[in-house]
Amino acid sequence: MNIIITGASKGIGKAIAREYAASGHTVFLCSRNEEQLKQTAAAIEKEFPAVKVHVKAADLSVKHEAELFADWCLQQAVPDILVNNAGAYLPGNISNEPDGNMEAMMAVNFYSAYHLTRRLLPAMLQKKAGHVFNMCSIASLDAYDGGGSYSISKFALWGFTKNLRHELKEKGIKVTGIFPGAVLTDSWGNYDNSNGRIMEAGDVAKMLVAAGSLSSQAVVEDIILRPQLGDL
Repeated sequence: MNIIITGASKGIGKAIAREYAASGHTVFLCSRNEEQLKQTAAAIEKEFPAVKVHVKAADLSVKHEAELFADWCLQQAVPDILVNNAGAYLPGNISNEPDGNMEAMMAVNFYSAYHLTRRLLPAMLQKKAGHVFNMCSIASLDAYDGGGSYSISKFALWGFTKNLRHELKEKGIKVTGIFPGAVLTDSWGNYDNSNGRIMEAGDVAKMLVAAGSLSSQAVVEDIILRPQLGDL
């Protein structure tokens, strides 16, 4: 299968890419950091020499770049699976967060998925098959201190997921929302997880791949994953 994964140079996106590569699938990876993206591709190809890893750096928060990335993918293959994982977190409360937080969060966390999916959909609809995964968040489900624009942008992505699923359910295309709690990624810095307090990126990757392996008549609509001891 052909798998498109955004935000794939590190963290959850990298773990998803590795999980699919381990099963022999071709992956198309995107992130803003070209050097990190190339390093990720090299590591995956070294571990799984039979797998082809295609990479293209792009800032998907910019509509034109999202569309160019989609066109680049379509020149090579129609995706079987699209994982909208690109995202960022800027802390703050609505009442006093820096000006521009909302625009930045909506651009990277919501519009990146919106524009990329819309550009790829005609080819997927013609194929009458495919699966779209949107990386929402626990922040999509509940407000919390410091969430501000980040939480709102993830609420928007959840709404996009639900509406997209409704529109595509009779077109042969599945849509799944992923809602992870705390996951050990670079955003946690030097956090000591020796006691296993928060999840690993591989946990999310394994669940996503499993959800994408069901028969055509079944869909996992939402996947909520939290640390065993609850949210932080």
